[in-house]
This record gives sequence, C-alpha cells and structure tokens, in this order.
Amino acid sequence: MTDLTPAAPHRRTADLLVRAAAVHTLVPGEAPQRAIAVTGTRITALSPAPDGLDGLVGPDTEVLDAPAATVLPAFDDTHTHLILAGHSVHGVPVHRARDIPGFLALIRERAARTPAGEWIRTTVNWQEVQLTEQRMPTTEELDRATTDHPVLVRRGAYNMVLNSAALRLAGITADTPAPPGGVIERDPRGRLTGRLVNTAIELVERVLPRPAPAERIEGLRAASADYAATGIGTVRDCLVPVEDLEVLRAARAAGVLAVRVRALVSGFAARTPAQVDALLDRMDAWRAAGEDDDLLRVWGVKFGIDGGFEAGALEEPYQGQPCYHGRLLWEPDALAAAVDRVVERGWRVGVHAWGDRGLRTLLDVFETVLKRRPGLPPGTLVIEHGGLAHADQRARAISLGIPVTVQHPLLHDGALAQQRAWGEERTSGIFPLREWLDEGALLAAGSDFPVGPYGAMVSVWGMTTRRTVAGVVGPEHAIGRAEAVALHTVDAARLLGESAERGSLRPGALADLTLWAVDPLACPVEQLRELRPGRTVLGGRTVHAAEL
Repeated sequence: MTDLTPAAPHRRTADLLVRAAAVHTLVPGEAPQRAIAVTGTRITALSPAPDGLDGLVGPDTEVLDAPAATVLPAFDDTHTHLILAGHSVHGVPVHRARDIPGFLALIRERAARTPAGEWIRTTVNWQEVQLTEQRMPTTEELDRATTDHPVLVRRGAYNMVLNSAALRLAGITADTPAPPGGVIERDPRGRLTGRLVNTAIELVERVLPRPAPAERIEGLRAASADYAATGIGTVRDCLVPVEDLEVLRAARAAGVLAVRVRALVSGFAARTPAQVDALLDRMDAWRAAGEDDDLLRVWGVKFGIDGGFEAGALEEPYQGQPCYHGRLLWEPDALAAAVDRVVERGWRVGVHAWGDRGLRTLLDVFETVLKRRPGLPPGTLVIEHGGLAHADQRARAISLGIPVTVQHPLLHDGALAQQRAWGEERTSGIFPLREWLDEGALLAAGSDFPVGPYGAMVSVWGMTTRRTVAGVVGPEHAIGRAEAVALHTVDAARLLGESAERGSLRPGALADLTLWAVDPLACPVEQLRELRPGRTVLGGRTVHAAEL
C-alpha cells in the first residue's frame, strides 16, 4: 500500500483523481492499485481501494471515475523522428497511394494548387512494397506529375527521389560523384533515377528552403499531439538537425509540445574533427544557456555505422548479389575518434547499426572508446537498432554495458523489403528480443517512425506476436506482454537516465500516465494492434482525451 492517508488539513488537495479497475504501477513487487492522485506535475498517492484517496478531493479536483479502465505509465518511444513527423504533417499524403499512378496523381493535385517554383514534399511514412509496382517512382515519372515545381519524395529518414527540377536545384548531374557513405542511384544505362540514399541526401537538404517558423511549430503541435494520442509521453528523436533545436525551443515556448522530447543531434554531416567540434560548440551553447528542462532536453549525438534495408553491412553477401555486402559509412578509426570527441565534452552517443558486420564494427569502435575513457557513465554509448545481432555480438554488448534500442514497428513495415535483400532466414533473426533479455541486456523500445508506425500498443502487439507485413517472422524471438510494456516504460526511463523521475507510477514521480478502456496486459492480443488510450497525461496535464 502506497501513501494512502487522507488529506490532512495542511495537505493540498489533488488536481486529478482517477479511480480505475487497475493501476499498474510497474513498481517491482507492488500489486495493482485502484486509485491514483495527481497534484501539480507529480503523483501524490495511490490506493488499493477505489475510494481510498477520496480525502484528497477538493472543490477543484477533477475526478475521473473509470471502474472498468486500466492505468499505466505513459510510454516512451526511444527511437523515433518527431522532427520528420512534423515536416510530414504538411506533405503530400503519398502513404495513401497503392500504385505509382495514384502516387503521381496525389503530387499532381498538390502541384495544381501550389505556385510554380515552390517545392513540393511528400509524407515520409510509406514503403514501396505498399505499391503494386513494388518500387519507388523515378525522376521521369515524377516529371509527369509536374515540371513546374521541384519535387522531393522522401521515404523514411535516408531515402529520397527527386524530379528533374529538384535535381537541377541540388546541382546533381550524371557526373556528380556520390559523397562518402552515400548513393546517387543510376539505371543500367548510367542515367540518374533520381534516388539518393544515406549521406547523398545532404546534397538536397542544403538547398531546401526552410519553412516559416509558424509552419514548423504547427507541424510539431500536430505531430506531438498524435504521438500522445497513441499513449506516447516521451520521444527520443534520433535525427535532429542542430539548427532545429531553435524550432523545438520555439515550440516549447509556444506551449504546443504534447510529449517530452529527448533530442539526438544529427552527426551525419560531421565527417571531420573540425565539423564534429563545430557541432559540439553549438550543443555546448545550448547547455551553457541552461535550456534543458523536463519537457525538452538535448540527449547527445547520433551517428550511423551502416545503411538500412538495402545497405546494412553484412558478413555474408546480400541475396542474389554475391559481391555486395552492404555499406559501412565510416572507417572504424574515424568513427571512434568522432565518438571520443563527443563523450569528451560530456555528451552521449547513439549509433545506428543494422547488419551483423555493422554491429561487429560498432562494438569494436565502442570498445576502443571505452578503453580510452574508462569510467564513462552507464548509458553514454547506445546501439540504435542492433538489427541482426548474433550471440557473440550480444555477449560483447552486454559485457561492455552497452544498451540497445529496438523497434519492432520498423521490422513490421520493412519485412518484405528486407527479405528481398537478405532472404527469409536472416530477416527472421532481426531483433532477437527474447535472447537479449534472457542474456541480461538493457533494451528499450521504439518505433523508428517514419519507417514504422508509432504507438504504444502497436509496438507491444508486434513484440509479442512477431507479426509483420510478411507474416509472422522469427516467432522464437517474441517476448511477453509485461516485458514489452517495460521496454517502453521502466526500461526506457532507465536508458535515458530518468528512472528517478519517470517510468513507473509512485508518489513523487512525474505524473505521466495513460488510461485504457481495457487492460493491455490481459485483453486479447489482437486487440492491442488498434488500441489507443482514452487519456494521456503528461506532468499532470491532459494532452489527449477521448471516449473510454
């Protein structure tokens, strides 16, 4: 029983009191409670009796009587892209297309009401496998939609396709060499297809006009509200351009952020020691100004060691490509030097690693850094994804004390594309969660939106069923429902170093909680996929409310 005493005369009454069928506190050994009280930004008390906190009710207390509902902590998405989601709010909704003619029609319709010369951008949360043609559109096809506007089609964080007007503005010709770690795709005849991958997208990003501040703030308002509507209370955005820290600061000042934000500043364009130092100087200025608070914090820097579905670095060749093993984006010594510069300044580092060769190389890098910097605080170095992780690599990561962020929604949406590139056997080995947990790893879960969908329960559903667009993939790696919930709550807070404040429901903790019409720990598993909360509360403030 936890702090059940009724309010004494000197005691402040609650601002919010919830009576529910179950309050799962996620405090080890604690049975479900029946009532929870919130005062200000913090949890005041819990009770095993639905009326046990009625003494905290005052004239201004909101009492939420939900006798069939369940309360859980708000969830963290520990690897996602809120900035991209904010951009996507205003994009052409190509995620609704089911074939390339429909894809082009959506762009053509937007072009008809957009002044000539203005950029047209798409939403980013789609996969070519959703299209009948099972491929991305080409420059030639995009030109059929419009030649009067530069068109940027973006899929996920690291893939773009441009029409001719956009290629011209970016200065990309048939003779343009691919930058290190990037791909400028050409067809068998050597002609540009318009597709750019990984670091090649920087050729476009440097010429893109910046949207008006009001548009950016509105995008973040809408995107963060939609995260909150799925039960997410904190996002760890793993690709924040350093200049967008100002946009996040403005969104916070405007009071529009419906989620807590932990920003990983993108280090993808920082290839030299001088570039890394320049990036860190801007981050240090943020820290020196005391900008971090409970709502918005800069977590550290994000790098990438290899590519994704089509370019993750493998020990063995890609399926049907005997001479292709994917791509490493860094020389190991250079990445180790970059990571070392970051941690020397007191920042943390998350590094994308997808293929088994990529993960092996990253572990070599982290081991080098740890030897140079013994005594680094736990959680300073983080593996992002660790997609194809063999037993020896898992053992190395655990022995080095390196946590891992995992994202079943990424596997869900990308399974078909990955099977084409890697084959079914290797794809089924992605995200061996059962093994990681049994072997003692610290994992935390996320979505990797826009590659996979964000949402608390769609992720729990995926981790427990291993369902994907390709069917059930690697069922032996599935974990239990309570374990999956923990990866988004208590374990996520632990990875972020915020366990003292968040992750479980207890007196004194931040009042980040969600209310569900059914018990996610006990309802039929298929119900989880579409399950959304009736309420999401962030620091005592209701940021999402719907019918229970």
